[in-house]
Amino acid sequence: MALSEPAPHPAQERIRPTDSAGASDAAARAVALRAPLRPAVRVPVSAPAAPGTAELTGPVFGTADVGPLDHDLTRQHRGEPVGERIVVAGRVTDRRGRPVRGQLVELWQANAAGRYAHPLDRHPAPLDPHFTGAGRCLTGDDGRYRFVTIRPGAYPLGGSSDAWRAAHLHFSLFGTAFTQRLVTQMYFPGDPLLPDDLIRNAVGAPAARARLVSALDRTLGEPGRSLGYRWDIVLDGPAATWTEGDR
Repeated sequence: MALSEPAPHPAQERIRPTDSAGASDAAARAVALRAPLRPAVRVPVSAPAAPGTAELTGPVFGTADVGPLDHDLTRQHRGEPVGERIVVAGRVTDRRGRPVRGQLVELWQANAAGRYAHPLDRHPAPLDPHFTGAGRCLTGDDGRYRFVTIRPGAYPLGGSSDAWRAAHLHFSLFGTAFTQRLVTQMYFPGDPLLPDDLIRNAVGAPAARARLVSALDRTLGEPGRSLGYRWDIVLDGPAATWTEGDR
C-alpha cells in the first residue's frame, strides 16, 4: 500500500485460473490488471502550454514531505511487528550507472503471514496491528535508498490450481512528478516459489527476470538483528529493471 495512493492489492492478483494450463493466461491478465483501466484525463491548460505543465499541475514532493521514520516499517507503530526483520537497500541509477538523486522511492508489501493491510485482501491470514506494510524514502546524492522492514510471507492466488505468489516487495519510483512513476517488484534469492510465480514468469526475458531477484548482503544488515538484501534499480537502457508497464 503506497503512501501516496492505494496500492495494487492482492484482489487484483486473485484471478483464479481454473487449471494449470491457464497459468500463462492468468499471469498475463494479472499484469494487465495493474495497468490503468480508463484513458488518461486531459487537463485543460492555457495555450501556449509551457514545457513541463503536466508536472507543475501535480503534487510535488520535497525533502520535508518524507518523515524520518518513513523508511523504517518496523517503527511506525507502538509495538514490534511479527516476523523476520530485514534491511533492503541499493542504488537507483540510469543506463550509464549515474546515480539518480532525490528520487522518491515507495515500498508496500504483505505482512509476515502473507496478508496486506487492505480491506479487499480476504486471505485468511492474521493481520499485524503493528505493521502497515508501507514506507518511502528519498535517494541520496549517491543514488542510494534503504528500508528496514519485515520479510513478507507468500500468499495464494486462489482457484483450483493452488498457485502462490513468492515473497515479494512492491516498489514505486517517481522522478520529479507523478507522471514519471514506475512500478516494479523485488523477490528474494533461493525462494522455492520463484519458478512458479505467475507475475515473475510473465516477464519474458530470463535476464530481466533475474534482475528482479535481490542478493543477500550481510554488510547491509544489523548484526544480531537483521539480514540485509541488496537490490539495485536501473531506470532505463538495455539493463533496465522490469516495470509493470513493460510488455
